[in-house]
Amino acid sequence: MTESNWVPEEVPLDRPNVARMYDYFLGGAHNFAVDREAAQQLYKLFPDLPLIAQANRAGLRRAVVALVEAGVDQFLDIGSGIPTAGPVHEIAQRVNPRARVVYVDVEPVAVAHSRAILQSVPNTTAVRADAREAAELVHRPEVRELIDFQKPIGVLLVALLHFVPDDEVALQMVRSLREAVPSGSYIVISHAATEQSEPDRLSAVERVYRESTSPFHFRSREQIAALFEGFELIEPGLVYLPLWRPESDDDLLLDDPQRSNGYLGVGRKP
Repeated sequence: MTESNWVPEEVPLDRPNVARMYDYFLGGAHNFAVDREAAQQLYKLFPDLPLIAQANRAGLRRAVVALVEAGVDQFLDIGSGIPTAGPVHEIAQRVNPRARVVYVDVEPVAVAHSRAILQSVPNTTAVRADAREAAELVHRPEVRELIDFQKPIGVLLVALLHFVPDDEVALQMVRSLREAVPSGSYIVISHAATEQSEPDRLSAVERVYRESTSPFHFRSREQIAALFEGFELIEPGLVYLPLWRPESDDDLLLDDPQRSNGYLGVGRKP
């Protein structure tokens, strides 16, 4: 696939793009030299970063399967990035072929590529919107066309909120979404954590991301738990990524879950 096939003209190609960087972490092909250079800087600080990205994607898969098995058949994936390497619609529709998924991202490159690969996929769409304007997002016609806000919804904020540095803005985003969805809906949050790294290393990572299209902000487990305000955490609670309902003893990083350097939790709206 050539650059012109999937990169909108308005996308700057001289700055690292977090969606393309994450694609690179996962071993994808939708990234450029500027993204790989930034990623290599991060690898020097966090050599486990590719494993962390894979552990995060595996946690997303397990959470989506759990929600579909619990009866949820519609998902709002906010901050979805480029939907490669096991996207939500493939996970959900494998269990329930009628499952509906709306991908939301602010990055033009992520949305453009999403729309290209979703052209022939039923019950899916991609919307460009800023997650910080969640109250407006849920009323967008293209969202309402697929998502029925009278029925339980799975809201996915996976590896998103650490790109929202302001704590109050992050909390307000989740509150807006909680108010918009009906009882019985779920929220899935994964987030990079402070507990396993020295402050100097965390600051160095944040400096690298300041040169990209989105800043980055680590939070403590206590701060991440606060994001579930108004939701009831389901078992096993807020845990390191590999510990959220592992499937086998061979799951990635299960033998040393702290290396994942991130937490995952799923909350249910009463």
